[in-house]
Amino acid sequence: MFQRRKIIGVMGSGRDEFRERVVPLARWIAEHGYDLLTGAGEGVMRVAAEAFVAVPGRHGLSIGIIPGEVVDGVYKAPLGYPNPNIELPVLTHLPLRGVRGQEPMSRNHVNVLTAHGLVFLPGGPGTLSEASLAQSYRKPAILFGPEREFRRFPEELERTDSLERVCEWLLATVR
Repeated sequence: MFQRRKIIGVMGSGRDEFRERVVPLARWIAEHGYDLLTGAGEGVMRVAAEAFVAVPGRHGLSIGIIPGEVVDGVYKAPLGYPNPNIELPVLTHLPLRGVRGQEPMSRNHVNVLTAHGLVFLPGGPGTLSEASLAQSYRKPAILFGPEREFRRFPEELERTDSLERVCEWLLATVR
């Protein structure tokens, strides 16, 4: 019988890596048998996928939701997508991201709706739009990093700088 796997979304900056937080988080996700979902780009997304696939004996997959567009019948993803550690790239025709991340033609909707739980690290307008979408879609989400990095994010979301708290939250929320 098919058993549905649980997917943890790790969202954050496409430039900054936040390696000290992302690497242990992604390893924990892999060690606990979850699938990892990212936006398949650089920064937090690349580091999370890299750390996740490096875990020996893991059962989960590194999934990446790719922004893209079809021009004259040819699919094109942005330069650098997907990063090399994406095992299951999900190609979309959805080109919008960043400040336009909440618009209907943004792949951010797919990121948020696909994950069973979302962990947000500091990021720019795209990450903020994903956190706002998580609120709109009532998806479980937690903010992981220094409080000052999340001033613009929805107030209702829990904030923590503790990996242990994020892991406790994931175990209690994503079953």
